[in-house]
Amino acid sequence: MRKLETKQVITTTAACFFLGTAALGGMKQAEAEVIRTKVDEFSNVLDLSARPTKQTYGPYSTNYFNNFSDMGAWHGYYQPAKDAKKLLGGFAGPVIFAEEYPVNLSDSINKIVIKNEKTKETYDLSQSRYIDTASYPGKLVQTYDMGEFMLTLSLIFVSDRTALIQTEITNQTEEELKLGISWQGRIFDHIQDGEKLDIGTSLETSGQDINVKFDKVRETWSYFATKETAYQIHHADKVKTKIKGLSYTSELSKPVKLKAGETFKTHTTESYTFTKKELEKEQKQLDTYVKKHEDYFKENNKRWQGYLDSAFKHESAKKNVAYQTAVVKTIETLTTNWRSPAGAIKNDGVVPSMSYKWFGGMWAWDSWKEAIAVADFNPELAKNNVRALFDYQITKKDKVRPQDDGAIIDAIFYNQDKDRGGEGGNWNERNSKPALAAWSVWNIYEATKDEAFLKEMYPKLVSYHNWWYTNRDHDQNGIAEYGSMVSDANWERNDKGKVVKNKKGQPKLNKEAVIEAAAWESGMDNATRFDQEGVGEDDPGVLIFENRKNNQVIGYSINQESVDLNAYLYAEKGFLASMAEVLGKTEDVTKYTEEAKTVQTYINDNMFDPETGFYYDLQINEDGSKTKLLVNRGKGTEGWLPLWAKVANKDQAEKVKENMMDPEKFNTYVPFPTASKDNKKFTESKYWRGPVWLDQALFGVEALQNYGYTEEATSMTEKLFYHAEGLMGNGPIHENYNPLTGKGLSTKNFSWSAASYYLLYKNCLLENNPTTQHAFDSNN
Repeated sequence: MRKLETKQVITTTAACFFLGTAALGGMKQAEAEVIRTKVDEFSNVLDLSARPTKQTYGPYSTNYFNNFSDMGAWHGYYQPAKDAKKLLGGFAGPVIFAEEYPVNLSDSINKIVIKNEKTKETYDLSQSRYIDTASYPGKLVQTYDMGEFMLTLSLIFVSDRTALIQTEITNQTEEELKLGISWQGRIFDHIQDGEKLDIGTSLETSGQDINVKFDKVRETWSYFATKETAYQIHHADKVKTKIKGLSYTSELSKPVKLKAGETFKTHTTESYTFTKKELEKEQKQLDTYVKKHEDYFKENNKRWQGYLDSAFKHESAKKNVAYQTAVVKTIETLTTNWRSPAGAIKNDGVVPSMSYKWFGGMWAWDSWKEAIAVADFNPELAKNNVRALFDYQITKKDKVRPQDDGAIIDAIFYNQDKDRGGEGGNWNERNSKPALAAWSVWNIYEATKDEAFLKEMYPKLVSYHNWWYTNRDHDQNGIAEYGSMVSDANWERNDKGKVVKNKKGQPKLNKEAVIEAAAWESGMDNATRFDQEGVGEDDPGVLIFENRKNNQVIGYSINQESVDLNAYLYAEKGFLASMAEVLGKTEDVTKYTEEAKTVQTYINDNMFDPETGFYYDLQINEDGSKTKLLVNRGKGTEGWLPLWAKVANKDQAEKVKENMMDPEKFNTYVPFPTASKDNKKFTESKYWRGPVWLDQALFGVEALQNYGYTEEATSMTEKLFYHAEGLMGNGPIHENYNPLTGKGLSTKNFSWSAASYYLLYKNCLLENNPTTQHAFDSNN
């Protein structure tokens, strides 16, 4: 036999150049790259190497490592870190969603071990002369060249609950090889998130299966499982399994004999399910997954190739090859964050990030943004992403909050809250989110021309649109405010957690909680314009108004008519008018056109400051008779939303553009900070008080496009790509970015950032076709 060479090559990334902090001009050389269009040409656009531990979360409650998932599965995998020798031979992990929280179930749950039956030596895979751990769109692959044989492991998802692993061993000698094949794995006994938590897992075997059993654990803020939860490893070939505590070894019943040049192939499935019904469904399919493995691998490649073809179909894609790595990364990020129906979630959708402890559900305005990007390469997922939130649209017959008829709640999770008979703590009905649902639906229609979907969603969108004027327009002047639902979360509580009541025996309102809800409803949680104390002597700060109907409180508004909200509502009228025209609802077209004119006039006459050339929120008193333009609170991203919505006239747009392009305001290293650089409260790394959020950057670019500032839009887009840390290399897409340095901030693998980058690429760099094409165009 050949002797194993000692030279070792470990490959974990391909073309992992780092572009994030380099000067833009110096990076144009990347545009000389060869055009890539095939799945197998995009290796390791995201670094998935990991050494998983019981401690899943690092800083900012974020998973230390990036993972891979697909098809809406609730579990995912890593590649072993190049120095994690004990993990080689298996895909690291898995990481599972414990209903709402990411948890590392194992560091390596199913690792192959190969023994030479002649010499009785076990091969050390770390001594391979060549190791390649590669992640491709939709597939993970490991290759080990041991000299005597080549080992290749490939993993894909074949359903929303099951992954399929193919193992291939090829004899590279001129003699017969006799190999003993086994698999080893272990599970963690507990997870740690600040303190030890026993998750009650155990192992058992049945035939060719190794089963991870779960106890019932209902820890609201860290972990959920039931006795029906299961993780099952199934071997296609007959194995003998021995379990020792939380570890196991499964050995093929017979050694594998390979003639010179011959290849042995076997398959394993790994399924993560929540209910007996789900497990039984997968078990019925296991033989099919294995027997038709070639078909599944071909279909996986075809599906992912379709995603890439959609992204690169435009002719101008050939001129923008430097962006291809980043674009593929956006698709991978959105697809890894795809979750299928489970628990209270009835439709497929995209969560904000599988990496962040608190982002295991679906938020309204996240979903609207994600859906527009996803519609370009996976239209059915995009439609279902919208449906997932509308599944819980409030109606007049609702038992909890019938007064909020039409509302879309903030966030849904696997578990509903106590008011709905559930036990979850993350489900949120205290507030809604900005009025962008019609924008999303219209763009999905434009991508698919699915009139049935438009017909399905139109009445629901109308109901949601009307809710804003019923429950968030305090003085009934047709201009809305952010606010809060009537909610137990808004009551004052004593040290024991009991609700404090006033002299009339009614719950006492916690004003800070309501203001927080209003800020959450805006989506800009801690933006400077929502600071309760206000700015300056003539600014009373943020106050709370009760909104009543038939003398009953139906909600709360803050004392400012927000320019972004009303710009969104203006645009929504345009999108609804566009839908009504398609659906033949001519009266609705007229209605929304007339209403939009009123809103447009109000915004331009009352919310624009000619002196500073920018739009601001308008402070109001209780009856709306007195107003104050909140110039004193400084400029924020809300100020260009009237351009995004096409509300502004050309003169106003020109002045806003000058602010946007000013390096001392919004044209920073990474452009479009959420608070202008000259805002006294600007903080470059504090959530919505300075960091760049990509949705607002997208709106900024489209605002410029809408008024013909194409050159400016393109230059800002290039900076957004080239100056964001790791984006053009193999780093993850972050929630937001430091506008002065480009450093990625908050959590990573963030869906709406990925969606925004995808749309910036498609609608600015390729097609110059922003997402704001609705029935009204105030430019003319």
